[in-house]
Amino acid sequence: MTTTALDPSCPAAKIAADVAAGGISARAVIDAALARIEALNPAIDAFTDVVAARARATAAAIDQKRARGEILGSLAGVPFAVKNLIDVAGLPTRAGSKINRERAPAREDATLVQRLEAAGAVLVGALNMGEYAYDFTGENIHDGPSRNPHALDHMSGGSSGGSGAAVAAGLVPLALGSDTNGSIRVPSALCGTFGLKPTYGRLSRHGSFPFVQSLDHLGPLARSVADLATAYDAMQGPDPADPVATTRLPDPATPLLKRGIEGLRIAVADGYFARQADRDALEAVAVAARFLGTEQRIEIPEVARARAAAYLMTAAEGAAVHLDRLREHAPDFDPAVRDRLIAGATIPAAWVDRAQRFRRWFRDRVNALFDEVDVILAPATPCRAPRIGQKSFTLDGKSLPVRANLGIFTQPFSFIGLPVALAPLRLDDGLPLGVQIIAAPWREDLTLRVAWALEEGGCARAPVADLAGKSGAHDP
Repeated sequence: MTTTALDPSCPAAKIAADVAAGGISARAVIDAALARIEALNPAIDAFTDVVAARARATAAAIDQKRARGEILGSLAGVPFAVKNLIDVAGLPTRAGSKINRERAPAREDATLVQRLEAAGAVLVGALNMGEYAYDFTGENIHDGPSRNPHALDHMSGGSSGGSGAAVAAGLVPLALGSDTNGSIRVPSALCGTFGLKPTYGRLSRHGSFPFVQSLDHLGPLARSVADLATAYDAMQGPDPADPVATTRLPDPATPLLKRGIEGLRIAVADGYFARQADRDALEAVAVAARFLGTEQRIEIPEVARARAAAYLMTAAEGAAVHLDRLREHAPDFDPAVRDRLIAGATIPAAWVDRAQRFRRWFRDRVNALFDEVDVILAPATPCRAPRIGQKSFTLDGKSLPVRANLGIFTQPFSFIGLPVALAPLRLDDGLPLGVQIIAAPWREDLTLRVAWALEEGGCARAPVADLAGKSGAHDP
């Protein structure tokens, strides 16, 4: 079925091509996106801020450039939105909190916002998220939960829940999120979008509110791998303003997508990853593996310890960021976030040092596995999206807290900064499931090639959620 640039399912690449060719104006695309946001956002609570005047002015400038015969960028006229921990000039950077609303508005856009707009994309707003990114559910007590567009009484996942919901609902074709322990991959999996957590340091974090400096990543979510790669390519490059940003020159992934899986050694993560998930989550990985023609399995050593060390470092480093706020504004925190940060502040320094030393060991052992394989497949979450407000789920006969355990498969890879693409699968008419595609440092191209092969073959897909009849605000 052919889509038009005003269709919510239209890929970013086609929007940009149509705008560049003069088939449609950037202003018309943005007006349509803003109208859809106004109509449907009350149902899913994805946006916390809409910058309509800015978006229309940016679109008008793109149309003027085209009228002058200037070459437009790879994302010309494409609407996008960002998690509200990413700076947008003129808006306070909320980071999902009540406290940050009192901050002065950002004076300039974050580096990645600037780079996307330099490629022609048009920022339309900021997105809901878990408070201070310490969340896997997408539930925010200040702004309300961002809801899964495929089933409004289910979680969007977190902490980039608004990003996943906005893309899945067709409000924007592209969004930015952050990923400390899985906060791009969990909402991508639960909402059914493609997502990319790049190598640690690959994309600049300048202009984003920190959570855990040694674990924080920024990255894109999209409904197609081509769009994901185009956005990723536009954002690459050194940034002296971010002390951990790589000095490597950009490695464009888009020209490599059509190589697919030719010549790649692909294995499925065994052991820990085969024991901690329900049947549906494991079946999603099995379906992807069969499609890719691999039966190889590989054991990743000490994954449970890696997750525990990541948890410890998250709590300790996160607490250090918020000590003053905890002293001065404790009642204004989400109690679930506040209590974990207070606990993190009591962790002995010797434990953190031990976790850091283990991280070096674990990184070396996992990186050595890439001498044997090029890509590893693993489940993204242990189950499909839980219901909003659900506190626990049962796995292997055990009741586990939802908030703490939706990221049991994503944390070990953030812990050592590996690039991971997320491919969404729909095994039946139920909610989406996600498969992680993991590669060695700086090999985002391999993760995207595998995701592209899954999408081209119809194994992975990210359809726009059907929100017909759901445009009104959802009752709590």
